Amino acid sequence: MSSSIVSLRHLTRQFGEITAVENVSFSLETGAIFGLLGPNGSGKSTLIRMMCGVLPPTSGDVYLFGHNVWKNPERIKESIGYMSQAFSLYGDLTVEENCRFYARIYGIEAGTQNQRIEDILNLTHLSNRHRQLAQTLSGGWKQRLALACSLLHDPQILFLDEPTAGIDPVARRELWDLLFELSTQGKTLFVSTHYMDEAERCSKIGYLQNAKLIAFGDPKTLKARPEVTPIGMKRYEISVPDAPAALLALRHQEGVQEATLYRGSLQVLAAESITQDEFSQRLGVPRGELHLKEAQPSLEDVFVSLTRENHDYGSYNDDKLPAPTEEPEITNTEVQRTRLLSFRGFTAVLLKEFSHILREPSTLFFMFLVPLLQLTIFGYAIDTEIEHIPTVVLNLDNREASRELIAAFENTRTFAIAKRVTQQKAFDELLRSGTAKVGIRVPADYSEKLLRRTQPVVQILIDGSDSQVANAALTASKLLGLTTSIRIAKQLGEQMQIAPARDLFGDAALPIEVRPRILYNPALESAHFFVPGLICLILQLVMLFLTAFAIVREREHGTLEQLFVTPVGRVGLLLGKLVPYLAAGAVELAVVLAAMIFLFGVPIQGSLFLLTALSLLFILCSLGLGILVSTLARTQLEAMQFAFIIMLPSVLLSGFIFPRSQMPLPIYGLTFAIPATYFLEIIRGIVLRGASLPDLRDPFVGLCICTLIILALSIFRFRKRLE
Repeated sequence: MSSSIVSLRHLTRQFGEITAVENVSFSLETGAIFGLLGPNGSGKSTLIRMMCGVLPPTSGDVYLFGHNVWKNPERIKESIGYMSQAFSLYGDLTVEENCRFYARIYGIEAGTQNQRIEDILNLTHLSNRHRQLAQTLSGGWKQRLALACSLLHDPQILFLDEPTAGIDPVARRELWDLLFELSTQGKTLFVSTHYMDEAERCSKIGYLQNAKLIAFGDPKTLKARPEVTPIGMKRYEISVPDAPAALLALRHQEGVQEATLYRGSLQVLAAESITQDEFSQRLGVPRGELHLKEAQPSLEDVFVSLTRENHDYGSYNDDKLPAPTEEPEITNTEVQRTRLLSFRGFTAVLLKEFSHILREPSTLFFMFLVPLLQLTIFGYAIDTEIEHIPTVVLNLDNREASRELIAAFENTRTFAIAKRVTQQKAFDELLRSGTAKVGIRVPADYSEKLLRRTQPVVQILIDGSDSQVANAALTASKLLGLTTSIRIAKQLGEQMQIAPARDLFGDAALPIEVRPRILYNPALESAHFFVPGLICLILQLVMLFLTAFAIVREREHGTLEQLFVTPVGRVGLLLGKLVPYLAAGAVELAVVLAAMIFLFGVPIQGSLFLLTALSLLFILCSLGLGILVSTLARTQLEAMQFAFIIMLPSVLLSGFIFPRSQMPLPIYGLTFAIPATYFLEIIRGIVLRGASLPDLRDPFVGLCICTLIILALSIFRFRKRLE
């Protein structure tokens, strides 16, 4: 390549049908201060992002230092600095901590970090604010901090995207003084702006209009363009007593092409044939009160001329661009350096994420207190044992046998007698109003039929609007009817000395006795079943939300884009974000397991080490899901929506509430794609049954496959560039 440090060749970027940058070509020499001007939406930020290697071009090439940026974007990132348009550093870190983070990212040796940070803070006059949180700085000081972070690694090219936007004039001037000082040190500065006074300070200027570079060159050359001061026209500066009134009158005069007010004087582009006397006559101002002198065009005049309505001067193309040479091969030294920077970048991101977690009360609350509250509330609230169903009784018999039957219903604890009535109408009204969910109607001849050994019919009316309550009532009433019938049959058998069988004590018994024995949860306590399942869902919920929101929030604030310009590798960046949350997940796991044991009395029958190891695997899988969500969502609202889409199947289809074996075949097949399905089997197996790893082979393999697929997909989808 030539001595050009920057070279763009036919660079184009399209977003669907919209062209943001079209066929831009130019080159810059070392030490230049290049000002890129243009109105909002002209493509300035898009062009800078393509040059920094974070936004791929649709076509064309960018060469920095002789390297084709988009053949190996990471190759140039150690040698460039980038300051985005919006403040994109970390508000909850101090000035010094932000600088130290970027010093680590760029691989500055630990022994020289302190001195380098001190030098940069002195250069940007931030040394007396080094312990101040970045979010408390004013706009001008925030820009100084952003500049300081972009200078720490001593880049050869500095890209500044509208660095003075939104700051006061004093801060603007001080910032430009800094930029001039950097230029004297041999830095090449690429500055986008829409302030014309800033453009006057640049050694080279480019002007973007409607995605095209319509002008390029030094200020003197641009001002000399023929369309700026057309043949037969001159630029004048006119001073009159009432300049605003004169401006209105002058704009409608023949031979006057442009007129504007600047610093109390009229700046006029008019026919050179118009004399001072004629101006005086046209404006109605005495000749002695009108002062006329020839003026030089400003850059504002240049760009007003170039962007005049219905005028198209085409686009600038540098026909002297050197031909590209073959891309230099990557040396072993570069490979080793890249690996070192990626590792140091991982360490920097790791430490930064720990700082965020420890300094953000809402994160700590959501990570540790919310899971404990959820486990406590839902652990006590979810209970499959349905008891004390409101029951109304209409006992038309009201003798000893019928009273014993009603007492038997009440003793089951499934039914709670809410009302005893004597009229059918009251009985029906209580059921219809929902006051009672079950109605027991004992006929008037119940006792007589028992004595005559004729089968009486006891009517049980069940409200089916709640299917779970109805099923519990139906099962309990059938079982009670069966046991009562068996008891009466045994009594009759004893009286008649006839029995189908005798037990060990010689008493009448049924031919076959079935003795069920419940293992692992003999008391059938719901907490033993649901609390381990709740731990599974809570771990997934918290890890998924935290990771997805952390990355999407960084994308929204621009800090992720700032990281894309650094040499930290994609894997290092992801691991740096995952490991702190994995450690936090381990602490959260300890908290919820302790609550399970001591609050709900659910002991761990199996290996605690095995449970911890497989739980960490599931936490890693959930973190991978969070990263995957962050690659799909562009806003925190979208991230929340995607997270709920993932969580609903995990709650309803994983086996947490409903048995998977009872689901329709297509839905049952779908459950194998849900990671919570496998971890539910694992945690319930270890906690309740004391299962070992061989016993859990199938769910363990399934969880491993899910984790590998999700992490691979997340890493593949997570690109270190803007889409």
